[in-house]
Amino acid sequence: MAKTALIIGGGFAGCAAAHQLALQGGWKVTLVEKLPFLGAGVRTSWYGGHPYTFGPRHFLTPWEEVFGFLHEYLPLRKLKHEFITYVEQDEAFYNFPIHMDDIETMPDREKVHAELDARKTIEQPSNFEEYWIQAVGETLYAKYVDEYSKKMWMVEDNKEIDTFSWSPKGVTIKEGPREAWEERISAYPLAPDGYNAYFDIGTADANVRLSTTIEQYDIPNRTVVIDGQKEQYDVIVNTISPDVLFEHCYGELPFVGRDLHKFVLPMEECFPKDVFFIYYAGKEKFTRLVEYKRFTQHQSPTTLIGLEIPSKNGRHYPVPIQSEIKKAQRYLADLPDNVFSIGRNGSYLYEVDIDDCIKQSMDVAAKLS
Repeated sequence: MAKTALIIGGGFAGCAAAHQLALQGGWKVTLVEKLPFLGAGVRTSWYGGHPYTFGPRHFLTPWEEVFGFLHEYLPLRKLKHEFITYVEQDEAFYNFPIHMDDIETMPDREKVHAELDARKTIEQPSNFEEYWIQAVGETLYAKYVDEYSKKMWMVEDNKEIDTFSWSPKGVTIKEGPREAWEERISAYPLAPDGYNAYFDIGTADANVRLSTTIEQYDIPNRTVVIDGQKEQYDVIVNTISPDVLFEHCYGELPFVGRDLHKFVLPMEECFPKDVFFIYYAGKEKFTRLVEYKRFTQHQSPTTLIGLEIPSKNGRHYPVPIQSEIKKAQRYLADLPDNVFSIGRNGSYLYEVDIDDCIKQSMDVAAKLS
């Protein structure tokens, strides 16, 4: 008799989990998604004839085997690209991560070099601001990081952020190549509709219930209520925020959302060659612009730009504050045997991306084999 599994959420993590259980065999899988479609923000939609996702969704991984796995089902092309940041006080665009060569073009380069030479190592920085000033000095911190991070995380002061084991693009300051990443594979699907085919592949053997909301959770007994009916499963794989599973008993976990504004420009290309993102590090409300055809390779005499403004609209980015991470860990510690929580929201980890969703789903399947 087949074992039963419930997957909560039909984003990339949920579809990847369904796929791994299908590959293992012997499972009767039900996937519940509150939206009327699979893929969540990674799903490709169309605007002005252009394909786009909710923010840039390139596939980024240090794991060749994970790249190879997805490439087998969804052909990918590898990308090499740069990011740039607009620094309003200098009226200039510079590379991001901060690049040593750009410092030579700055009007206050002597001050920047003096601060870099005077840097002192703090064994354990107490907050995000202290970490970055230690890494690059006060002037570069003010140019690139201060205002950007406050609007990114919707905080008044970067001292509120007390986790910093991650940093954008893996480094604080770099020399040599200007590529965004040198140690990771960056890729994007060849198909015009991006990842959409994978969502269908991953869930082909599952009972997919779209536009469906779980009304009640009894996680210790692996039971949920849907449309007034109790349903019990041998295994639950959760991909939504874990506080929801326990009715926020330890408090609600905070997230930062995004408002995405799309506009089409009457030109074939807008950004400089090899630039996919432009960050804005000043007091502008928006954090970055994305030129989507850089990823999609869509052919058109016009180009689609996405402008992102941090908001409370949606639960997209777990907040990197220790007290909230510890709260999430309390929820995760309460998960009984055969209940797993994966994905960015399910793990409550900002740094979880598409490749991690696949890797986590592989790990869950291995534990159940």
